Amino acid sequence: MTGLSILLVDDHPVVREGYRLLLERQPGTRVVAEAEDAAGAYRAYKLHTPDIVVMDISLPGPSGIEALRHIRQWDTHARVLVFTMHGGAAFALKAFEAGASGYVTKSSAPSELVRAVGTVARGGRALSEDITREIAADRLSSGHAVIRDLGTREVEILRLVASGETTDSIARQLNISPKTVQNYHYGIKAKIGARTDAHLVWLAIGAGLLELERAV
Repeated sequence: MTGLSILLVDDHPVVREGYRLLLERQPGTRVVAEAEDAAGAYRAYKLHTPDIVVMDISLPGPSGIEALRHIRQWDTHARVLVFTMHGGAAFALKAFEAGASGYVTKSSAPSELVRAVGTVARGGRALSEDITREIAADRLSSGHAVIRDLGTREVEILRLVASGETTDSIARQLNISPKTVQNYHYGIKAKIGARTDAHLVWLAIGAGLLELERAV
């Protein structure tokens, strides 16, 4: 990896500093910008146009999936490597649907992240070993993941609704109308079989969209 510029996106400054130290040990690799949320990631990408974005999914407000989708809409050649605590196959598949070039879990060895960045830099698709196993098991399973049939925008709205965000707040964050949010909300409940909003929250937790202690 030589002459490689990277944008780091994570809401924890200490975590970003650790990634920066790790990645900048590689010859010619520079972290040119950092961001702590989806809006900041989009702005930083447009300003710096880095070679690779290393981005967490769990961000305050709109998730990394939403940031990934917006970046890819602005630049269809953007290379985004998701680096996250979420190890479920459904999350990884949604990230790839949104345009991710790779998906690595934070439980992986540091060398796994370095290897994935190199793979993405060469135009390849990177997966950590645990995610490869999860996706293989998911494909072989007869089970039906809650979010498998939802689009990326539906997944994002489900996560925000389950996090306790109001319709107006979601509309502002995603730059859509409150009526559109409501339509998505009702459609999502019908698709995943949620009887009430409380049931919706528990289904979202079960799918790994948010941690139990963050649910409202």
